[in-house]
Amino acid sequence: MFVTLWEFEVKSGSEELFERTYGPDGEWARLFRGDARYGATRLLRDVGAVRVYVTIDTWKSRAASEEFREKSAAEYAELDEKCAVLMESERHLGEYEK
Repeated sequence: MFVTLWEFEVKSGSEELFERTYGPDGEWARLFRGDARYGATRLLRDVGAVRVYVTIDTWKSRAASEEFREKSAAEYAELDEKCAVLMESERHLGEYEK
């Protein structure tokens, strides 16, 4: 299993749209589901900072994640640009293997 973690600080007033877009049934998860090696997405909200979230995306392997990113680069970039208006900041926290 391979996991990617991202942290987002969401603009005030964008929380609901962010949760719908980045949640387990959101646009990102739907894009990832185009690859059978994608596992799931979890969305967590920081209990101490109302507009801070972490996403956890799981894949069968690091290679699967990387191949998906290469194959879907245009769609990924388009969705990333569309979602940028929701964020104050975005930070890649890391990648982990089991």
